[in-house]
Amino acid sequence: HGLLRPEATQALQGSDLIIHAGDVGNPGIIARLKTIAPLFVVRGNIDSGAWANDLPANEVVQFGHSSIYVIHDLHDLTRDPEAAGFSAVITGHTHRAHEYRKGKVLFLNPGSAGPKRFDLPITLARMHIEKEPWSVEFVRLTAP
Repeated sequence: HGLLRPEATQALQGSDLIIHAGDVGNPGIIARLKTIAPLFVVRGNIDSGAWANDLPANEVVQFGHSSIYVIHDLHDLTRDPEAAGFSAVITGHTHRAHEYRKGKVLFLNPGSAGPKRFDLPITLARMHIEKEPWSVEFVRLTAP
């Protein structure tokens, strides 16, 4: 939603890659995130204008021998992630940080690291994929 907090950039340092599940709000955020690590980003419902036209609605991210499916709104998911061979599905839209597993697939919404929304905490998530099952660490950021 157009805000990249300094705490978020600090928390992302050392990442092998960054996945943004949409609602970037500002093309400058994409440029700044690319300076930290390789970036994969999908278009969210607030991403509009010429800069956002090239953002995909969904993305398959290959990482090692694993595939991660990224889509902004889980309700738009039309594929069976397990049948497609995805290890994880990463979504945004609701701003609610949570994770769960369905079959062999990890579903993750990292929450929102942008402006304070509703009564929800400000968060991002780190996925640790060195060993199975993958683990998720939610990082809580402070509101200004």
